[in-house]
Amino acid sequence: MKVLIADDHGIVRSGLRMLLERQMDIEVIGEAADGAEARDMAIRQRPDLAILDVKMPKLTGLQATREIKAQAPDVAVLILSMYDDERYLFEALKAGASGYVLKAQADSDLLDAVRAVERGEPFLTPEAQRALIQDVLGESPSREEDLTPREQEVVKLVAEAHTNREIAAILHLSEKTVENHRSNAMRKLGMRDRVELVRYAIRKGLIEP
Repeated sequence: MKVLIADDHGIVRSGLRMLLERQMDIEVIGEAADGAEARDMAIRQRPDLAILDVKMPKLTGLQATREIKAQAPDVAVLILSMYDDERYLFEALKAGASGYVLKAQADSDLLDAVRAVERGEPFLTPEAQRALIQDVLGESPSREEDLTPREQEVVKLVAEAHTNREIAAILHLSEKTVENHRSNAMRKLGMRDRVELVRYAIRKGLIEP
């Protein structure tokens, strides 16, 4: 199996290379220090697998994944991250990644993930599987069609961490009107706080994590 490694920290790349090349049938054919370089190398060299850090300069791992899958769909991608955050997991799968591995667990999980990809299977840790199941079971039936265009705008801006005052200035509304739109949107979507709105906005492609 030919593998490309992309991480903006050289010591991480070296550690991953050592871990992978202990396996007789795995060859690391290249290393990239940023997302744009990873994308270009993956498209040019067509490795069997690209292992991408989620946070990199120029292009994030998620952005690079989308572009790699669009231009070289036969290249499998694993996302490597220090963030144990389901938002990144959901977005990684949505981008076309075959799995999501935490750096803290790379020594135990990475080879399992590589072997899963080799078999043509997705790789999800038990924790990731639980997060996905909880997300599916916990999600209320979608009522997004009930949102007005203005409410959709407010949801997007709230998810991007703008205050009511900032949203009012952006949309040329009063703060009271913004608060009304926000309350109505959350009631329609059956949500209680901004965290749920952020998850909703990421799943619907309104924002990136």
